[in-house]
Amino acid sequence: MGQLISKRDGLVHGVVPRVHFSTSEEGPPRYSPHNFDATRRQQDGNLQIPPTIVVSGVESRFVESERRGSRVELRRSSLYSTLDLVPQLEHYASTLPHQKSRSRPSLEALRKTVEDGQWCNLGVRCMLNIWGVILFLRLSWITSQAGILFISISFFSAVFYDDNLTSASFFGVGCGDCTFSGGAYFMISRSLGPEIGGPIGMVVRDLMQEFGVIMVDSINDVRIVGVITVTILLLISLAGMEWESKTQILFFIVLMVSFSNYFVGTFIPSNPEKQAQGIFGYRTEIFVSNLKPDWRGPEGNFFQMFAIFFPSAIGILSGANISGDLKDPATAIPKGTLMAIFWTTFSYLAISVTVGSCVIRDASGNVSDILTGNITDGCVGLGCNLGWNFTECIRSQSCEYGLANNLKVLGQVSGFYYLITAGVFAASLSSALGFLVSAPKVFQCLCRDNLYPYIGFFAKGYGKNDEPLRAYLLCYIIAVAFILIAELNTIAALISNFFLCSYSLINFSCFHASITNSPGWRPSFHYYSKWTALFGAVISVVLMFLFTWWAALVTFCIIFFLFGYVNYNKPKVNWGSSVQAGTYNMALSYSVSLSGVEDHVKNFRPQCLVLTGPPNQRPALVDFVGSFTKHISLMICGDIIMEQDRHTRSQDSTDSLVKWMNKRRVRSFYTPFTADSLRAGTRHLLQASGLGKLKPNTLVLGFKTNWRDSSPESIEDYINTIYDTFDSNFCLCMLRMMDGLDISDQFDFEVNQGFEPDESVENDDQQSPERESADDLSDKGDSDQIKTVFQNDQGKKTIDVYWIADDGGLTLLVPYLLTRRKHWRRSKVRVFIVGDEQNMEEGRNEMIALLKRFRLDFNDVIVMTDSEKRPHVKNLSRFVDSVAPFRLHDEQQDGISVQELRQSAPWKISDKEFEAFRLKSERKVRLNEIIRRNSQHAALVLVSLPVPQSDCPSALYMAWLDTLTCGLHCPAVLIRGNQQNVLTFYCQ
Repeated sequence: MGQLISKRDGLVHGVVPRVHFSTSEEGPPRYSPHNFDATRRQQDGNLQIPPTIVVSGVESRFVESERRGSRVELRRSSLYSTLDLVPQLEHYASTLPHQKSRSRPSLEALRKTVEDGQWCNLGVRCMLNIWGVILFLRLSWITSQAGILFISISFFSAVFYDDNLTSASFFGVGCGDCTFSGGAYFMISRSLGPEIGGPIGMVVRDLMQEFGVIMVDSINDVRIVGVITVTILLLISLAGMEWESKTQILFFIVLMVSFSNYFVGTFIPSNPEKQAQGIFGYRTEIFVSNLKPDWRGPEGNFFQMFAIFFPSAIGILSGANISGDLKDPATAIPKGTLMAIFWTTFSYLAISVTVGSCVIRDASGNVSDILTGNITDGCVGLGCNLGWNFTECIRSQSCEYGLANNLKVLGQVSGFYYLITAGVFAASLSSALGFLVSAPKVFQCLCRDNLYPYIGFFAKGYGKNDEPLRAYLLCYIIAVAFILIAELNTIAALISNFFLCSYSLINFSCFHASITNSPGWRPSFHYYSKWTALFGAVISVVLMFLFTWWAALVTFCIIFFLFGYVNYNKPKVNWGSSVQAGTYNMALSYSVSLSGVEDHVKNFRPQCLVLTGPPNQRPALVDFVGSFTKHISLMICGDIIMEQDRHTRSQDSTDSLVKWMNKRRVRSFYTPFTADSLRAGTRHLLQASGLGKLKPNTLVLGFKTNWRDSSPESIEDYINTIYDTFDSNFCLCMLRMMDGLDISDQFDFEVNQGFEPDESVENDDQQSPERESADDLSDKGDSDQIKTVFQNDQGKKTIDVYWIADDGGLTLLVPYLLTRRKHWRRSKVRVFIVGDEQNMEEGRNEMIALLKRFRLDFNDVIVMTDSEKRPHVKNLSRFVDSVAPFRLHDEQQDGISVQELRQSAPWKISDKEFEAFRLKSERKVRLNEIIRRNSQHAALVLVSLPVPQSDCPSALYMAWLDTLTCGLHCPAVLIRGNQQNVLTFYCQ
């Protein structure tokens, strides 16, 4: 017997090999290209399983660079390494049909040592973006204003607590799935959906302008320096991530040297020149004096200081914005970002405490202000206790040195001043370079999602790292434009608000994903709380308005505009967002809560089960019901599939029909059901459709126009469906179109013969030459989207309601709901009732009073006083001829009695039954004459449906329904309630 061989371990024959699939890479698992036949396995003992590709997270970078933007292809690795491939045809052929040419890995790639510690590199990147010029030029001034204790407790707690809340939420959202290029935009959009994430992607591309605020002023030479600097940064970005990383490391080293220079300087004894500038080294009295706040000037309040200090903590997302370039972002992002937050918080706090312990608030810088002896009379300020008299400049508020007056205190305290200057340049340029690299990648991800028009040009990537060169150039142009304008103070507030807005959405993404309890929400980072995420979201919004209220309003206007655009256009994306999970939870919760609510007539809604078959075959029926149920009540399109047709349906027919309804903007569910007959399928749908209170109460079906040519069994099945509807206490609507409902002959559809076979057009002798098609088969660009009469504007045509029998008010409610729609708004409702000439006016007034109490809009009430007259002989003869094929005569037929024939053919009409129902038949014919006379040009006719009696033959009842609505040029609806009130004029 042969031996099963694996690429990792030898496997014993009969034991299923364990195959490892890497989940750290984009795309599905990569299987071996060899087909394995289990039956052959038992017959051939020498069968060997070829090695299966196992791509580890460490060795997958080369594979990732090759397959980016294309489908995953099957490739076999050698025994030496998963990166080293076996000989393959692709490596020697110049081209292959429909495939990109492949190349083997280079020697450099094979020899390259796998490096770990991405989280450390990411942490350095985050620290470089958090350390800004505020650290060197504003922190000492903020310390003098707010005090050491206040800044330690309030500022650092608020700013970095907000950072930590956002970071925890960010890790929860970002580590729930594998994060790719796009950073904050990717995680927000994939969590909250494209409507929320799209606007953030649009505003994040402007965050690279943050560096412009610190480099540009009104002097032209500074403009020139700014343009040259940003050009150099662009060239570094275009050189690739390797050069950018090396440059950032250089900036990091400069910053470390600058920090060391400062802390060493705090221990150097002060000479008289430094003491004149307020620098005395570590003194307890200075530390105590600077503990409490000392608000000064127009910016001397908490919120102004907070707004100035907050931009120093906006770099926490810089690592995530390059998540597409990380091998293991789920691990690197949390570790690196938390490390950056810890060390930057420590550095800010350390500098604030040390500078507040060494430097007083006010000093003149004049060496002659030194006190001689112990004379301190009239001396003001802390300098008096330290041997200096700064009283004159303090009283005149002309001090130029000290924490409160000089922004270059850190350089003066340090051992070598120009190293601090180098730190300022390193901090500003590192932040600028970080944003210039990350913002185009975020914008590239947005462009690839195609949420907004005209930006797809910037989605293209170049090189093995998919660099967004076009987006780089766009950001460069924007940066240069604002540098040349040299007035960036007006947009500085917007920049901070954009950051806060992204923080708020990240926190809300985490909170929303947590409360939806979706099984797919399984973040690998567990150290977060949904309530802290919500708190972080609220705090971010509050801070936006506390900083600059007008900038917050502008930010929200931009966000809501972009959100509305995406929400209106309904992009065809499915990211499994938490919004979908939240919608499901809300629907489930409300459905359960509705189950305990008792029905009330004031809350009645016609919830319709529509027997459409495939909805795209009967669009008129779908549009009619959708006209009065959209945004109002439930609509379910029931498709009864005959058992013999079940195997002819394609597997994706359900999805295609749902897409058809969505494209037609029909708010309906689609429910296919397999049954042996129309009646059996309808009976099951009547019982099982819906959920809780969201159950249908009205059955809507099409009229069987070809009933004369149909088999007797299909007629019996159709009529029994009506019986079952009333037995189930359902209301009933039956729509009849002059040209029929089924349009399947226009396309290659499969017709459901059990529901409604090929329909014939019934022509009436009295048809007007101005025949208007009831179903306008005009194509609007899509072969499966047929426009029907219910999608047309009805103008000032009338809706005629023949309220023959009191059914509870459904006959009046449906036309009222129709008139609330845009296409039917100008239509007038006319109500026809039965009466006699003697009491005509009295009956009309009673009906008008009833309709007014129902608060129903109507145009006229017409009393039909001639409804009991005999019909015309011509029309009566036509009715008799229509039922003649279904008659049974009393004489013997070949020795078989009528009773025996009735048992075998219950749909037949005996002479006795025909005579018993003669009067009712004549009234139906007469009513049809009245309808054709009064409603020839109506937009819609609704007629009370006669309830079938149990002893009425099916063929006779079918003839009644046919007679009531024949000869009309407009859609006709036979409608009947379940004899329970659906209208009321009482308050309770």
